[in-house]
Amino acid sequence: MNVLSIKDLEVEFRLASGGLKAVKGASFDIPAGSTVALVGESGSGKSVLAQAIMGILPASAKVTGGQILFRDPAQEGSEIDLATLSDNGPEMRTIRGGRIAIVFQEPMTALSPLHTIGDQISEALHLHRDVDVARGRELVIEMLRLAGFKDPDRAYRAYTFELSGGLRQRAMIAMALVCRPALLIADEPTTALDVTIQAQILKLMRDLQADLQMAMLLITHDLGVVANVAERVVVMYHGKIVESGSVADVFKNPQHPYLKALLRAVPDLDRAEGERLQPIRDYPRADSKQLFGAGAVCDHAAGAPLLIVENITKSFKQRGTGLFGQGGGGLVKAVDDVSLIVRRGECLGLVGESGCGKTTLSKMIMRAIRPDSGRITFADPKGDIDVLALEGDDLKSFRRRLQFMFQDPFSSLDPRMTVGQVIAEPLSIHNIGTSDERRAKVEKLMQLVGLDPRAINRYPHSFSGGQRQRIGIARALALRPDMLICDEPVSALDVSIQAQILNLLKDLREELGLTYLFISHNLAVIDYVADRVAVMCAGHLVEVADRASLFASPQHPYTQALLSAVPVADLDRPLDFTRIMEGKASNPTAWPEAFRIDQNHTPSLIEVQPGHLVRSAA
Repeated sequence: MNVLSIKDLEVEFRLASGGLKAVKGASFDIPAGSTVALVGESGSGKSVLAQAIMGILPASAKVTGGQILFRDPAQEGSEIDLATLSDNGPEMRTIRGGRIAIVFQEPMTALSPLHTIGDQISEALHLHRDVDVARGRELVIEMLRLAGFKDPDRAYRAYTFELSGGLRQRAMIAMALVCRPALLIADEPTTALDVTIQAQILKLMRDLQADLQMAMLLITHDLGVVANVAERVVVMYHGKIVESGSVADVFKNPQHPYLKALLRAVPDLDRAEGERLQPIRDYPRADSKQLFGAGAVCDHAAGAPLLIVENITKSFKQRGTGLFGQGGGGLVKAVDDVSLIVRRGECLGLVGESGCGKTTLSKMIMRAIRPDSGRITFADPKGDIDVLALEGDDLKSFRRRLQFMFQDPFSSLDPRMTVGQVIAEPLSIHNIGTSDERRAKVEKLMQLVGLDPRAINRYPHSFSGGQRQRIGIARALALRPDMLICDEPVSALDVSIQAQILNLLKDLREELGLTYLFISHNLAVIDYVADRVAVMCAGHLVEVADRASLFASPQHPYTQALLSAVPVADLDRPLDFTRIMEGKASNPTAWPEAFRIDQNHTPSLIEVQPGHLVRSAA
C-alpha cells in the first residue's frame, strides 16, 4: 500500500511580476514502511513540495492542480486528498504533526529559544493526544531516550542553546515522532552536521522507522546519504520529476543528463590527483592578473611558515543548574594545548566534529577572543608579529593580512546594505581609496568571483546561496590579504554549487598566492582542497599529516572513525553503522590506552613518518 501518492501536482507562486510555477506536474508514490529520497539542487522545488504536503505553503503560493492522496494505515480503506483541505481546517491540523510529521533543516531556528525541549515536545503531544501532564511527561522522556539522549530527564529540562547541533536535531526528531506518525518528511535533516553525528542521525531515523513502521520522505542533495538510507529515489529539476526508480537503478544506470551531472559534481575520496569537480553550471569570471596586474601573485617564499600557533588553550565556564544559572558550573576546555603551523601558499585543512574547538581556535587566531595561554605568530618580512600582543592600530593593520569567510553566507551579510556596500566596507574601514576608486575595485572583485558588476546595487536577499558565498569571498579579498580562514564555507550549499565554490577557491589560491586555513567537517571536501590535514577532537590536535598520507593510512582511532563515517555515493561501499555507533570515537577516555586522553594522561604528538604526527604514547 502507498501511504502517499502525488499525482500531477502543480504549485504556483503569485508574484507582482506574474505567476511562477515551482512544482510542475510532479508524480510519485511513497509505499508504507519505505524510504523515498527526493533529490535535487536548491530551488528545484523539493521543499515547496514538502510544504504542499504539510499544508504550510507561504501565503503567496497555492496548489493549482493535481492530488496529494494520503492513506492512513491506522484507518484501513481511508483516502484523503490533502490538496483539497483547508490549511488551517480541523482535518488538516489533525493530520499535520499527528499522522504526517516533518523535521526541518535548521533545528536552531525551528526550535523556540524561550521554552525547554520538554515543553516543546509536550506541546506537540498534547495537541494530538488526550493524555494528562504526568503521562505526557513519561511519553516525552521515553521518546527522548529513543532519540538517543543519554540523559533524557536532563534533556527534558534543557533549553535549545544548551544543546549541540546533533542533539538539537535529535530533539526535532523526537518532537516529530512523539505522536508516532504514519509518514515522516525529513527536509535536509543532516546538512549542517559533521559526518559522525550525521551517521548517528541517519541510523537513528532508520531504526525509529523500523520500530514505528512508518514511511519516510527524505529530502536531500547529499547523494552519499541517499545511497545509504533510501530504497527509491526521485530526482527533481526546475520543478519537474526528471528521473525516478530504485536506488540501484538510479546509481548504477542513471539516464537523465541532469542526474549524471549531479553525480559528477559530488566530491569523493577516490578522485584522481588534480581532477577537478564538474559543476552542473558555472559563472564566467575575470582573470586576477587582468584585474590586479601581473604582480597580483604573492612573491614571498612559498612553503615558509606564515602562521605559527603554539600551545594555545582556551576554557569557558559552563552555565550552572541553579537559579539564573548560578552554582555547579565548571570550566570546559574548548581548546587544549594546540600547536600547528600554516605554511605560506598551502591549504591546511582542519577537521573534527562540532564542538571539538575548530571555530574557537580560528577566532583566537583572528583575535576575536583571547586564549588563556599560548602564543600566535604571523610571519612578516619586517619581523614576526606577536598576534596576541597587538592593540589598537597595530591590530587593525594586522587584520588586513588575515581575513575570514563565514559558514552561513546569508546571516554574514547585512540585509540592509547593497552588495557594493558589503564588499566596499573593509575598504572604508581601512580608509583605502576614494568612493570612486572603491566602486571601481568592488566591480573588479565582483568580476573576479564570477558576479555581474551590474548587480552592484542589489541586496543580498536577491542572490542565491552560491552567489552570496561569492559575495563573501569578494569581501574577504577586498583588502588583498595573505591568508583566508574559511570556516565551513560550503556546508550550507548543495553539491553543484559547492563544486563551483571549491573550484573558485582553488583557482584564487593559485592565482593570488593565497594561504588557507580551511575548516570543515566534510572529509571529501578537505580531500579535494587541502595539502595537509590537522584533525581535532575534544579540544586536542590528534593527528597532522599531508592529505595523501592521512587518507591512505590514518593512524589515530578518531581519524579512522571519521573516515569510516563518510557516506559515499556508491552502493558497493555502505556505511558501517555498527562501528560508528559504538560511541567511543569522540570520547578520548575510551580510546585504546596508547591514545587515551584523561585527567592523568595526555600523550604527545609523535612523528610516525616524516611530516605525519599522531598524538600517542607509543
